[in-house]
Amino acid sequence: MATTSDTSPDPAHSSGPANQGAWYQSVKPGVFWPSVIIIVVFALWAVFAPDTANEWLGEVSGGITQYFSWYYNFLVTAFVVFAIWVGVGHFGDIKLSPQDEEPEFSVGSWLAMLFAAGMGIGLVFFGVAEPLMHFDSPKPGVEGSPTELAEFSMIQTFLHWGLHPWAIYVVVGLAIAYMVHRKGKPISIRWVLQPLLGNRVKGVLGDVIDIAAVIGTVFGVATSLGLGVLQIAAGLEWINIIQDPGDLVYAVLIGLITAVAIVSVVTGVKRGIKWLSNFNISLAALIMLFVLVAGPTMFVLREFVQSIGLYLQNLLQMSFDTTAMQGSAGIEWQGFWQAFYWGWWISWAPFVGVFIARISRGRTVREFVGGVLLVPTIVTFFWFSVLGGSGLYREIFGDGGIIDAEEGVTQEGALFGLLETLPAGTILVGLAVLLIATFFITSSDSGSLVVDMLSSGGHTEPPKWSRIFWATAEGIVAIALLLAGGQAGLEGLRSAAIIIALPFSVVMILMCISTWRAFTLERRAFLRVQRRQQREELTEQVSQSLIDEGLVEPNDASGSTPGSGSGSGSGTGRT
Repeated sequence: MATTSDTSPDPAHSSGPANQGAWYQSVKPGVFWPSVIIIVVFALWAVFAPDTANEWLGEVSGGITQYFSWYYNFLVTAFVVFAIWVGVGHFGDIKLSPQDEEPEFSVGSWLAMLFAAGMGIGLVFFGVAEPLMHFDSPKPGVEGSPTELAEFSMIQTFLHWGLHPWAIYVVVGLAIAYMVHRKGKPISIRWVLQPLLGNRVKGVLGDVIDIAAVIGTVFGVATSLGLGVLQIAAGLEWINIIQDPGDLVYAVLIGLITAVAIVSVVTGVKRGIKWLSNFNISLAALIMLFVLVAGPTMFVLREFVQSIGLYLQNLLQMSFDTTAMQGSAGIEWQGFWQAFYWGWWISWAPFVGVFIARISRGRTVREFVGGVLLVPTIVTFFWFSVLGGSGLYREIFGDGGIIDAEEGVTQEGALFGLLETLPAGTILVGLAVLLIATFFITSSDSGSLVVDMLSSGGHTEPPKWSRIFWATAEGIVAIALLLAGGQAGLEGLRSAAIIIALPFSVVMILMCISTWRAFTLERRAFLRVQRRQQREELTEQVSQSLIDEGLVEPNDASGSTPGSGSGSGSGTGRT
């Protein structure tokens, strides 16, 4: 589908280089400074009053879980429906570029970058742990034999990592890609809502929208960085490089890896970020294939196919399951799992959405939805089948040992517990630590680039100083969240994700409405042009047919149709 599109960027928000003038002139003050103030205040609060911060985070996230978990479930499922609808319908032909351009990146590099940015650290962190945790401590109301619980654990994991999170990314990424690549707007969340809110997005309202996106991105990335550093520390302890890691070790690790991320983000998308994304996807594939070959290969392959069938069979029921009949136990489970995941994905949505929009120029809406929604989902399912399935096989049919009889499943150590049972286990653990570190880096550098673009007014190449600033800020927030969580550092991370997602979920609803309106207007314009062309072609064909049959003279047929009464002579144009 091709129609005339507005490709002139707003003069107040040029998307050109942001390196001219003084350093402070390269940012958008109404977005940059309020975001910095809010983040700094929170970080200082969490560092100097961690008990108070942790208590407040727990109370607020608990209230959201109790009163809004149903809303998260319903909303994220609605995003799945919306994503599929725009992908398979008439809107799928719309090109995410002003002309019929070729995509900027190859399919392989495109998928690697969006996958690494989308959920790289999370996949490594939860790949073995989550299926085993659902198996060891099932959702309230779920009962059965060990094999039945194992089946449930896999499809519950698939729900959390399948269509639903990627649909969230589709909603944000598609809306941004359309306005940036089709309409020539700067990379900013505010412009996504212009079809709905008009020029009001240029003022304070637009600043508030972008501030919410910046803060959500910083805290979402920080949550992932916190998870990653917990697992890196666990891996280093596993191979006896460090002992009893604590807050100081976590802070040092975050600092070291953030420093590497700064180097990557300074080099830009087409160099550091692209190379690292391709590297860690290749390393992840290598580890996964080794576990597949060295582990219970046939069991994993059979379980992969079976779990997909069970997932599709139970998708509708599980999507709307709010554990309403399980009382306080159900609410607690929702807060630890479902509400946390939906909140985590929504808090990541501005970052991942902007990033995949940035790398998706030249693709159609259908290609975008198919690439973002379906391909990563299938790969994710296979990842969990190989790692999680191997862990379940060992616990049910093998020697066990990953699930502790007293402590249950250690989230950050479950992966290493599985890898050490395989040939060359120590080497595998070392490679896994390297993989987590590279995913850590790609999450930080791409997140920093996105936040920098948002806070600089939509510049695609923001200045290097601000890229360094935001990469450092994400590391500091990750440290602050871990400190706020005390000994249970993950609780602070989970709570932050649930809280940040609530306000941005409202923005996402408006995004869906705005995208539908923009697509509808373009579709109508396309149909008007198409009908006009069809009328002109039909008129020309009929006129030529009348001339060929000798019913009218060539001069009489020009611009007339049968029975129109036009033309010269005594009505020779009539039949």
